[in-house]
Amino acid sequence: MAQKRGSKVAEVADDEVVVPLQAVLLADSFTQKFRPITMERPKIRGDFVLVSGDTVSNMSLRQVLQEHKERRRKDKLSVMTMVVKHTKPSSVTHQNLLGNDELLLGVDPETKQLLYYEDKKDYGKTHQGSGNIILDQSIVTDRSAVQLYNNRQDCFIDICSPELLLLFTDNFDYQQLRRDFVKGLLSDEVMGYKIFTYEIHSEYAARIDNFRSYDAVSKDILHRWTHPIVPDIPFSRNSPPIRLESQGIYKAAGVMQSHSAIICGTTILGEGTSIGDCCNITDSVIGQGCIIGCNVHIQGCYIWNNVTIHDNAKLRYATVCDGAVVKEGAVLEPGVILSFNVVIGQNFTVPMYSKISLTPQPTEEDSDEELEYAEGAGGVTESLTKPFSVVENEINCQNGKRDEESMDGQSWNVLEVGVTGTGYKWSLGENNQEEEWRHSVSPIPYEKIQELILKKRFDFDETTLDIGTVQTPGESKPDSEIADDESEKPETAYFNKEVEETFRRAVLEVPGVEQHHVIIEVNGLRLAYNMSFSDCAGALFHAILNLALEAPHAGPSELFINALNVITKWRDLLKHYLKSEDDEVEVLLKFEEICLETGKEFAPIFSKMLEVLYDKDILTEEAILSWASEKQEADESDKVFVKQSELFIQWLQEASEEEEDDKEEEEEEEGGGGEAA
Repeated sequence: MAQKRGSKVAEVADDEVVVPLQAVLLADSFTQKFRPITMERPKIRGDFVLVSGDTVSNMSLRQVLQEHKERRRKDKLSVMTMVVKHTKPSSVTHQNLLGNDELLLGVDPETKQLLYYEDKKDYGKTHQGSGNIILDQSIVTDRSAVQLYNNRQDCFIDICSPELLLLFTDNFDYQQLRRDFVKGLLSDEVMGYKIFTYEIHSEYAARIDNFRSYDAVSKDILHRWTHPIVPDIPFSRNSPPIRLESQGIYKAAGVMQSHSAIICGTTILGEGTSIGDCCNITDSVIGQGCIIGCNVHIQGCYIWNNVTIHDNAKLRYATVCDGAVVKEGAVLEPGVILSFNVVIGQNFTVPMYSKISLTPQPTEEDSDEELEYAEGAGGVTESLTKPFSVVENEINCQNGKRDEESMDGQSWNVLEVGVTGTGYKWSLGENNQEEEWRHSVSPIPYEKIQELILKKRFDFDETTLDIGTVQTPGESKPDSEIADDESEKPETAYFNKEVEETFRRAVLEVPGVEQHHVIIEVNGLRLAYNMSFSDCAGALFHAILNLALEAPHAGPSELFINALNVITKWRDLLKHYLKSEDDEVEVLLKFEEICLETGKEFAPIFSKMLEVLYDKDILTEEAILSWASEKQEADESDKVFVKQSELFIQWLQEASEEEEDDKEEEEEEEGGGGEAA
């Protein structure tokens, strides 16, 4: 058929055809090895999302997808956009809140092109522990600067172009998407493909690839950082309804709780769970159909479905899988993991970081491929050949029943699970035992933090990494042009929450937790999060005021009495972290912030509270006057509480002037007396 005059033939390139955005879910989690996704190639024609199957996120893809498409129109070699997020690794442990090692990224500050990708653990292996970053000369060639980061978290969410599927096919021997594929792409100068970064700020994205990240993400979900991915919003028709009650307690239908049981902190109770008399459950996740006896203490634990815990048992920072039984008086120490249907005998104590399973630990040597995968899977290496989870001979967990036939004639080591227990203890091995604390749901022990601090102080072989902007030789920029760090609000919020949870354990008089224990734990958190004494004081002050808010009160006068009582009781603890006048001023600024945001009920009684803090010798006269002086040049909206406290501040100023006059008179009298003599 002849073409009509003046018409145009519609020629549309394959990559310009409008196709729905597709997603590819990587089987790259705790227990499964990464496999090239070549099977998806015939089905995917346009851009697609590559996401790890163990990633939790509430981010919108609209903006990152738009940036990726605009970049592709200008440069066809732009094949991947990697989502990253600001984080703050500990200066002591060199790992972030998810238990992952510091990630070193090199990024072009103008284009956001990724130029360098290496986690610190792998970097230490390839550079014999050197603290210096060695960049290839080609990275800085023709660039005015390269920004180096050690405070970015890889979210394992990527927007990819179809060309990547060809690369997956060609590089079938790759085992790890990041360690092999991304680094291989960055070092391939022949093809010239480019990866770019996209940073999210208010949105949430995190990957669960070890037990510490499992704990951190679970807490974030309960604290509602992941909204709308929260327990009280069902995502399927089969999800049991869960309601959010006061003080952060989530409760499903059919929960039977004794009136004498204490549930506190951020805790969730699953459908059909029963809790006996005098139990104390703090900051824990309790699954469906669990039976918890009397006088049971559970702190910071993850109790899955259909678990039975008998009277007088004590569990701290443990993970207990479906169908497990903890008999009367048994103790699970921090970091313990009980696999499906394990039984811990009466009055038996399971030591820290122990792993108990009904499956014997494999004795055959693991293949090189499995070992290579395990190294890149977040440090969880105890389950290489057979995952530390349900297996065929280990129970029909879906029905919550134990396979009695498989246990007939089976003998168990009483030194591992107790006289009436069932299960095998998995050995951690010499190399893994030392590192277990890094990836546990248990907080890092204070002793370990102190040990790391001493090691860092006396280890002269290691040098400190200088993370900043690398300039091209011959060029320089003023300090004012070097980008400052982004806001650290998420890390500060995590720190404040941890401090409050530590404080509440003392408030609730949890056995063995006293005021000096709180000081030790808060000191450990201060070092782990790299916070100051004023940060500790501010977090504790906020926690103390929250106690006053939670106590019954009908108005400002009753709230003031509540605050007076709790401040009086915990005065010494708060005073411990006020080392200087500046620390005291920071607490006052924190109090202003609380009155304007989370504790607006305190706003009308700010001046009265200020007098209490002065009378109790928590804040000094100098600190209060210094705070008032700083506000003189502030905007009117920032002087609200100074004006409310005007009479008290005036009284302090007059008293201060009278003291100075008295001192001058005394000095004059002494001087006059000397002359007379």
